[in-house]
Amino acid sequence: MSRVDVAVVTGGAGGIGAAVCRELAAAGRSVIVVDLDPAHARRTAEALPGGGHRGVGLDVADTEAVRTAMTAVEAEVGPIATLINVAGWDRFMPFVETTPEFWDRVIAINYRGILNTVHAVLPGMIDRGRGSIVSVASDAARVGSSLEATYAGAKGAVIAFSKSVAREVARHGITVNVVCPGPTDTPLIRGMAGELGSGERFMDALVKAIPMRRLATPEDVAPAVVFLASEGARFITGQTLSVSGGLTMA
Repeated sequence: MSRVDVAVVTGGAGGIGAAVCRELAAAGRSVIVVDLDPAHARRTAEALPGGGHRGVGLDVADTEAVRTAMTAVEAEVGPIATLINVAGWDRFMPFVETTPEFWDRVIAINYRGILNTVHAVLPGMIDRGRGSIVSVASDAARVGSSLEATYAGAKGAVIAFSKSVAREVARHGITVNVVCPGPTDTPLIRGMAGELGSGERFMDALVKAIPMRRLATPEDVAPAVVFLASEGARFITGQTLSVSGGLTMA
């Protein structure tokens, strides 16, 4: 980690992202909360314990905007020691009912966004000979998920991409890992389920599929993410960790 200990969290004002930001701030990190909604990003940053936090409005799918924002963070706050990619989006829909426009949006946010952020911060980490990158994918990428074919594919790409980059940059002292949550109780998944017209039955079915018989909370997922971004995980790279209550044991 760099001396100024700056951590950038995309999707930082959402359910899992905000929980990650709180964990990082509690550990003494300076947190840059990145979110599509700039006001929400600022409010989240202002509520964090400690100082040195900032909220940044940013569309992670916009390559040039990401590059400009990361350059500004490093100029104004300090070198980025940690990048955590949480930003994501989806809708439950049978694949045959999806459109190319839907595919493009899912891929742009869930995969292209990670290409953008990693490409923007990695050269600086290589120059400094240290850094950590953690991307939040999904267990949908590991076992598939009905009504989420495009999303599962994009998250699978995140896992393969992260393992490949981990191989490239390990010699520079940079770790690259992935956390795969199982179904997590967030406003996004509640909204997605509500659009099905059978939301409660759908959520009940998810719970029954999980050995621990409940959905994850953002607070269940955040500690795993923060651990992989910590000095305690400095010899762990190229790994994919499920946080799913036992949903995927194989």
